[in-house]
Amino acid sequence: MAESVRHEKTARQLRLLSDALDSGRLGPVRRLVNTLSAAEIGNLLESLPPAKRTVVWGLVDAEDDGEVLVHVGDEVREGLLAEMDPDEIVAAVEDLDIDDLADLVEDLPDAVIEQVLLSMDRDNRERLEQVLSYPEDTAGRLMNPDVVTVRADTTIEVVLRYLRLRGELPEHTDHLYVVSRRHQYQGRIALADLLTQEPSTPINRLVDDEQDAIYVGETAGEVARQFSDHDWVSAPVVDGGNILLGRITIDDVVDIIREQAEHQALSAAGLDEDEDLFSPVPRATRRRLLWLTINLATAFVTSYVVGQFEGSIEKLVALAVLMPIVAGMGGNAGTQVLALMVRGLALGQVGFSNYLALLWKECKVALLTSMALGLILGTIVQLRYQDWGLSVVIGAALVINQLAAATAGVLIPLSLRRLGFDPALASGIFLTTVTDVMGYFSFLGLATLFLLK
Repeated sequence: MAESVRHEKTARQLRLLSDALDSGRLGPVRRLVNTLSAAEIGNLLESLPPAKRTVVWGLVDAEDDGEVLVHVGDEVREGLLAEMDPDEIVAAVEDLDIDDLADLVEDLPDAVIEQVLLSMDRDNRERLEQVLSYPEDTAGRLMNPDVVTVRADTTIEVVLRYLRLRGELPEHTDHLYVVSRRHQYQGRIALADLLTQEPSTPINRLVDDEQDAIYVGETAGEVARQFSDHDWVSAPVVDGGNILLGRITIDDVVDIIREQAEHQALSAAGLDEDEDLFSPVPRATRRRLLWLTINLATAFVTSYVVGQFEGSIEKLVALAVLMPIVAGMGGNAGTQVLALMVRGLALGQVGFSNYLALLWKECKVALLTSMALGLILGTIVQLRYQDWGLSVVIGAALVINQLAAATAGVLIPLSLRRLGFDPALASGIFLTTVTDVMGYFSFLGLATLFLLK
């Protein structure tokens, strides 16, 4: 329900924005844009064609530019940066958190990166370099080194005095982290405890040491899973020696989850989640042509199988009418299994330890559903063609192809993952080939054996 409301709001904003731009009235556009959050502005910019996008980008408050750049895809960001001069870029990114700046800095022109680094104080520059030293899509790249730490041998009164002197806390601070003299992570203290306990209470009496720290080399997907499992708002990040390096907050994890969902949805069609909705035609053509070419190659395999039964089709024209049903039903069933598998692999729920149990379960489901559908399809064929043999053949072919679809839906993404390929990106093409080939082969083969002797 909330997602539907958000989509309707975005569509309404986009409609109002487009109407105002078409009328040439930039005042209402500026007022509308600057009432939105940075994420909402980013979403609107991605929804606009390049010409209108350029106009709206020029109307965004300069102080919001950096946050908006963080909330758009790589391709859109590249275009927006091209509209800015180096001084504007430096001003836009200088107040970003270190983790957000780390996401952005590698997309900046080299000359601008140098200016950005020169504009930072030594501590922040070292923090940024530390974050950038870790691979992408790891906890080290996600973390913000700006953390508030305390020692266990102090009291609440001392900590509160320190916080007042500090003057501010990093965003999404729900806990302070307790560290040793060597800066090793020992636990955390909730801000609520600091505010509700007696000032003389020793910190070591309030330490919560049950939350495990996240290892700096952990993958982004695993970080998201741990946040989901434990309902964390923030989590500490440590190295192999348990030295506290920084923290990851829920806003970054939400971005990971959204990116994973977009990746699964778009990769299933052979697309890049960072592709601009209005990317240039030549670029979009190049990206899509590769997978469409692979799909064309696999289509020839299907065509070859059908060609082997050309004589059978000529003798019984009903085969040509009915054979797409078997292949199509198998493709749909396989896609359902494939969606579950890709999701399970992304969440770490499926692996070589449990795939046989999952395969057995999916085959049983395929057998039951195909028997029910085969009975319905066979009855319809009997009413249409008055041929019990043809009805039995198409029902049996449907069962065979549904079982093949279930098997392929489980094994293809698992095999691609084992070979180091992205299951979301390539599984669909191979699944379609399997269900088409098996659908045509089983139906036409059974018909040739039993109906055309």
